[in-house]
Order: sequence, then C-alpha cells, then structure tokens
Amino acid sequence: MRSYQRQSGRVETTVNRIGGNRCARGVHGLNALSAHVSRRGAAMVEFAIIAPVFLVLLLGTIESGNALEASNLLSSAIREGGRLGCMDWDGVVSSSESTNDKVIQDIRNFLSAAGMDADAIEITVTAADGDNAGQNFELSDPENRLQLFRITATIPFENVSTYPLHFMEGKDISMSIVFRAGNASLVN
Repeated sequence: MRSYQRQSGRVETTVNRIGGNRCARGVHGLNALSAHVSRRGAAMVEFAIIAPVFLVLLLGTIESGNALEASNLLSSAIREGGRLGCMDWDGVVSSSESTNDKVIQDIRNFLSAAGMDADAIEITVTAADGDNAGQNFELSDPENRLQLFRITATIPFENVSTYPLHFMEGKDISMSIVFRAGNASLVN
C-alpha cells in the first residue's frame, strides 16, 4: 500500500494485481477499470445519437453541392446560348433548322459535355417584356430585333441527385437569363 499526501488531505491508493491487470482503488472504493468501461459505454451512446445527425448533415452538404453545380452549369449554358442568340446567324444556321433550334441544341450540347442528361432538360426561348411576355420568341424574326428575350433551362432535381432518396422529388433546378435580340456580327 502506497500513501500520498496532498494539501486537501490524505489520499490512500491501493494497487492490486488481478489477472495481469492493474486496478487502482481509491479511498471511495471506485474501481478505475470499471469507471473506464462505463465511460466507454457512454461514448457509444453519444456516438449512436450524434452519428445519424452528422450523416444527414454530410449527405445534405453533398446534395447541396450537386444542386449548386447543376445551377452553375445551367447558368453558364444559357448565358452562352443567349450570346449566340444575339449573333447574326446568316450563313451559319442551315435552312432546315431555325435559330431557336440551333441555340437550344447548342445549350443541350454544352450541358451534355458537362455530364448532365441533356434530354431531361427543358429549354424555352420566350419574350421577356411587352404584350408578348412569356410567349414563344423567334430569334430569326426581323420584327423581334432589339426586343428582349428570355432563355430558361429547367432540370428535375432527381436528374442531378447522387442518392436514390427522393427528398426533393418534384422539385426543379431552373435558371433564366434575359438578352436583347440583335445582329452582332462575327468579325474575321
């Protein structure tokens, strides 16, 4: 038996050898080994409570990142499509397709190259102001020159989600941009 003197009083500690393990027993009769085992059980209970919350937060962060990436890709694609829609398309677009079809196909190609399902994306070109707001807007129509048009691209969230869980089922990611129709020429 060893004795230690502290300022607060006398503390006695007995060290016994039981089965090769050392057990420290203080004045209060608490076994340090059993206290360690009960603390380990408390840590397991704490982990069982916190782990699902942490997992939900982690998966939610990943899904939010996927949604943000998809919205950035949509924004970039429709911006490029709008820029192309403002160009002078004479001699560039074949007679078998309209300027709208060409712009929409270019947007789909941009998104497909970025790894998105281009067939799941809905792309519209509509008038942005005036009496025709919301109606189809033909980019090649000379009467629409200098008029505002809106390009909108929408994809269902299920098509960008990583996980099969349907938390956002029925929700869409949508981006739109407004441009003025013009005849900007490409200079050689």
